[in-house]
Amino acid sequence: MTTDIQAERLQRRFELWDRDGDGRIDRSDWDEEAQRILRAFDTAPSSDRGAAVLTAYLGMWDYLAGHAGIEEGGSLGLDQFRELAGRQLLDRGPQGFDEVLRPTISSIVGLCDTDGDGQVDPKEFRSWIRAIGSPEETAETAFAAIDADSDGKLTVEELVQAVHKYHAGELDVALL
Repeated sequence: MTTDIQAERLQRRFELWDRDGDGRIDRSDWDEEAQRILRAFDTAPSSDRGAAVLTAYLGMWDYLAGHAGIEEGGSLGLDQFRELAGRQLLDRGPQGFDEVLRPTISSIVGLCDTDGDGQVDPKEFRSWIRAIGSPEETAETAFAAIDADSDGKLTVEELVQAVHKYHAGELDVALL
């Protein structure tokens, strides 16, 4: 069972995917977000990095849709999404976030990482935040809160942990 803050944050995530406001999300919403991220980093979907992001994003939808019993072309409403995300992510804790979100976060870090060090710097993070539809002005505060070792770079591990803590209600910065 999700807490009020978890339900609110899942609703925010749902609304970011539901860009047309029809109250439903489907595979195309995941594809559209992945495409926005690729455009933000001027990356072709056919490139290795672009294909990795698309594969990870659509894999996340396929995973969730499979657990919800949604057939091809189907969609989720807000209540269904909250229940599903609660069961597959929140209730399972870090293990759920690792299984469902780590591939997506890893692929985006691979895309954002322009200097090849396996980490995301503040400028790259701001572009990522803008691409997923979150307020860009929150990027600096969010970056500082996520940067657990204060080294000025974000690792995949720091990002996965931050998304988990955010949705668990343990981190009060706008991530999604």
